[in-house]
Amino acid sequence: MNHSGKVDQDDIVRARNVLLASGRRTPREEVDAYRVLAQVSPASYLPLLARALQRLTYDTGSGKKHPSCLALCEEAVAVARSIDPAETARADVLYGALDTCQRELYTLGRRAEGLAMRAEMLAIGRAQAEQSGAPVARGLRDWAAGLSEEGRYAEAADAMTEYAAAILPHGPGSGSLAWSLLEWIAALHDAGRSGEALAAFETLVSMEAAEAANDHGSMACHLYSLIGYAHMLDSYGRKEQAALVRQEALALLTELADTGERPSWSGYQASFWAVLLTFFGAEGDRPESGIPRPPSGAAPVQWSPDAKRRYFDSRHALREEVDTLAPRATEDPGQHLAELVRLQRVLTVRSAVYWENRTQLFAERVRSLFDDGVGLARRLSQHDPVDGTRTLAGILIERSTFHTTAREFGPALDDFRQALSYLGEGPTDPSGADVRPRTRTHEQLAGRR
Repeated sequence: MNHSGKVDQDDIVRARNVLLASGRRTPREEVDAYRVLAQVSPASYLPLLARALQRLTYDTGSGKKHPSCLALCEEAVAVARSIDPAETARADVLYGALDTCQRELYTLGRRAEGLAMRAEMLAIGRAQAEQSGAPVARGLRDWAAGLSEEGRYAEAADAMTEYAAAILPHGPGSGSLAWSLLEWIAALHDAGRSGEALAAFETLVSMEAAEAANDHGSMACHLYSLIGYAHMLDSYGRKEQAALVRQEALALLTELADTGERPSWSGYQASFWAVLLTFFGAEGDRPESGIPRPPSGAAPVQWSPDAKRRYFDSRHALREEVDTLAPRATEDPGQHLAELVRLQRVLTVRSAVYWENRTQLFAERVRSLFDDGVGLARRLSQHDPVDGTRTLAGILIERSTFHTTAREFGPALDDFRQALSYLGEGPTDPSGADVRPRTRTHEQLAGRR
């Protein structure tokens, strides 16, 4: 552009030549060309410019962000906003630009601005859903996750309840419903809506049971949902129901140990397990005041970049804390052992979730952490036979689910039987003598309630 503010014709010719050239053009060349042409034909080139700016923010070849990533993101948003509101493509272009920009804002710790952009994304999604008749507004899950990270649990629960109500009538479909139900359950739990959380969890369990029975889903995921449901029942003081659900889990795990999974699954069940592990592992976690935690019940892909970074980077400090506290717990178990068990569990959960989606060998990365946790919990149970024994049972159940994820069904069954014996729900012999329990269906459980 020349100094008079008019587009130079030579610039236009050069821009068109760049776009028409047969050779491969760089993202930077695309952006420069579209910047020129958008001034001549905004309807045609502003959407292309917004998307090109987003591509320029990240070099897929090198895996590195552009040094001016945020500035490019903000320019993409400004370009998208400048598209004529009458243009049908405007909403999708603006939504995409906002999405890219909010991720970068969260990466930089500018959470309030990132959440504000998620709110704008949801407004676009609601308008589109109203116009098209779609059952759910795009952006609702991201909005709920952002609310949860900020501790706005009541609002997050309302958002996920709206989302669940829209998708539940369509059934399991592609399999994404189970993940959404986990987020909904966690949001309700965090908001203190215990009755609704338990009802939602029973919906998940029933769905996983039906999917596994029809060979449409993994038996392991059904098992994890049963164990998670029992854990939540326990947390709300419904001990008898929790014991019944664990008996059903025992029967299912016994079948897995005998036959293995019926169909061969791709391995998604490990990710399902990791989400439940994170959800219930948060109970023993004590995040710093004012520091956002990842949204309960959501897979790491739903976490904001800065919350994810803090969560996983904390493993190193936790390792140091555990190593420092270990000799003190040996010298004075009454003062330090329970805290050591808690820290070891937090370290184990965070490490398991970190490695689960990074390598197929994740089991070997975290096996010793689960084993160390059980060893420490055994010491605690000897020192504190009441609370310590219950803690041991819980940690044995967690190691049992880890073994199941690693397809080590025999050791998983051994751990689970031992855990039930410590809870007074299984064989009296803690070594795990084979006493098969009477199981009940979900319909019978519902009738008891």
